[in-house]
Order: sequence, then structure tokens, then C-alpha cells
Amino acid sequence: MAAPTPYDLDDLQELTREIAAEVRAGRHEIVVDPVRRWHRLLLSDGLVDVWLISWATGQIAELHDHAGSIGALTVVSGTLTERRWSGPTGLRTRTLRHGRGAGFPLGHVHDVANTAEDAAVSVHAYSPPLSAMSYYDVEEAPGTAGHRRLRRTRTELVAPGQGAG
Repeated sequence: MAAPTPYDLDDLQELTREIAAEVRAGRHEIVVDPVRRWHRLLLSDGLVDVWLISWATGQIAELHDHAGSIGALTVVSGTLTERRWSGPTGLRTRTLRHGRGAGFPLGHVHDVANTAEDAAVSVHAYSPPLSAMSYYDVEEAPGTAGHRRLRRTRTELVAPGQGAG
């Protein structure tokens, strides 16, 4: 029997699209918690974890990376805003609407937020499953005009089946 094949970014994006279609078809329960981002692990096979996440208005996943994991997300409903680190010029913003998605290569640092009036729902996949996440602040780089840099504020280990970045 052949060993399972690791996932790449294209695989993860396709997987999140497929599971987003299942969510839209009503195959997975969604809870929107106005206080904390709600999440549920839908799939975990040692090579990938897939999470269903709901976002009430104003909820944000602070600026972070996914350590040694690559990732992808697909927006099931609503709109999410991603700010991603783009080097010395700082953060770039993109809006991800219903049906749209994004991939996250190694080293990708971003935050994701629901700034819209309505709740949003998204499917996220990480391969290998998350083991740690580092969190960051953006600060002015010393001696430069308009250049910014990331400052890691903390790193948290993620227990198996507990991460939802």
C-alpha cells in the first residue's frame, strides 16, 4: 500500500472549495457566537486538518503565521478581509467574498477579519496540521522612512485538533 501523498496549495484550495459546497448544501452545522469565533474540526487525517469557522461582525484572527504548515481558505458565505504581510511596505489588504478563497504558502503572515454587517463562514485547511502559530505586531523599521517590519510577540503551540487559524 502506498503512503499518503502530502497536500500542496492547489490540493488544499480544492479541498476547501469541496467542503464549502458541503456546508452550503447544509451538511454541516454552523454556530455563530457573537463573543468568540466559533470553529469545528471537520476532517483530520494526520496530513491535513480542515476547519469550519464562523465570524460574527467585528471578529478577527490577529496577525499570525501557521509555523510549518501551508493553508487555504474558502469563504462559504459573507465577506472576510485579509491583511497580509508584503515586506517593508507593510500590509496589503484583499477582500474575500462568498465563493472566493486564498492559499497560504510557508511563511505567510496575515490576519483575517469580518468587517461586514453580516456573519461570515469559511472553511480552512492546513497541511501538515497546525502545530504552532506565531503572532506579530507591525512596527516602523529603525532608521527608515515608511518602511515597516514584523515583530514577533509570541508563539503558541497548537495541540492536535485544537488549532483554527
